[in-house]
Amino acid sequence: MPVPEAVATEEDRRFMAAAIRFAERHRGLTATNPSVATLVVRDDGAGPVIVGRGVTALGGRPHAETAALAEAGALAIGATAYVTLEPCAHHGRTPPCAEALVAAGIARVVSASADPDVRVDGRGHGILRAAGLTVVPGLLAREAAERLSGYLTRHARNRPQVTLKIAVSRDGKIGRRGGGQVKITGPVADRQTHLVRAQSDAILVGIGTVAEDDPRLDCRLPGLGARSPRRIVLDPMLRLDPASAFARGAKSLPTQLAVLPNVDGMRRQALEAMGFGFLACETVPGTGRVALPELLEDLGATGTMTVLVEGGATIARSFLAEDLVDRLILVEGPVTIGADGVDAPVTLPEAKTRFRLARHDRFGEDLWHEFDLRGPRR
Repeated sequence: MPVPEAVATEEDRRFMAAAIRFAERHRGLTATNPSVATLVVRDDGAGPVIVGRGVTALGGRPHAETAALAEAGALAIGATAYVTLEPCAHHGRTPPCAEALVAAGIARVVSASADPDVRVDGRGHGILRAAGLTVVPGLLAREAAERLSGYLTRHARNRPQVTLKIAVSRDGKIGRRGGGQVKITGPVADRQTHLVRAQSDAILVGIGTVAEDDPRLDCRLPGLGARSPRRIVLDPMLRLDPASAFARGAKSLPTQLAVLPNVDGMRRQALEAMGFGFLACETVPGTGRVALPELLEDLGATGTMTVLVEGGATIARSFLAEDLVDRLILVEGPVTIGADGVDAPVTLPEAKTRFRLARHDRFGEDLWHEFDLRGPRR
């Protein structure tokens, strides 16, 4: 059982909070590994000083502990290491991080989130304790888990974490039938949406959204263009127009189409030459719709940890009906669309009965509601 959090000090909480913030630096950029941070702190009598910092490197290697210990050098001897995820315990091309902490002479390890990976799952802490280190697990575990939720979801459910984001008008609509894009939210809320995109591994829409809106689906925040997520389009019958702006963007933004096997080989070859990748998919019998649980399972197997769904009403309803939404973002704009509008797939009162309201903000005239699951799924 974890040591009660009361063992931790206010100083521990302060440094762990700093480590959790530091881990945000590479969130979404560490491939199949989570973005973890480590701070090495020592106190020689004049107060605690950070002598080593590390965050999981771009692409996933080296791990945060390795980087922090390298920066600390000999100052790591007798110091405390603050790690946002339990140190790994398995041997790969390099020794496990738990052993590296022991070898560096760290005296005390304070960790936040537990690691559900079967190769770790308590073994990292076990290595530390067996070597005589003091271990304080579970400090600010909830706060760390929120940032690591994609990684934790992939291990717990064998699929990526799914965030469904919907912009809703004042009269409960998400667009106008046959009218193309309708501007619902203002510039501040839009920038928040782009920030969510920058923190996601992939953004997913249906072919209907692409055909209707011809969206870019990138991150357009200054300095964060390189953090645009991989684009995924559910297009089982390969209807994508090669002349669309979306299609032309495949050369610069990684884009995949979820298609049925053996659909129009010539068209597929042409799109592949334009830069598209392909995901094999199945459809639900009698509906023609992509089988979402299987698609997500395949994405999880390739290491995808977070998927942002920004599709239309049909796609949103499918994810909700399949109980595949882990996080829901509803942004209410001040505009009124009218009777010819498309009804939102979920209303704010419905969301409150199904999810837990985790965040509520006002951005100009827009209201941002962020929900997560009320409790663990069975």
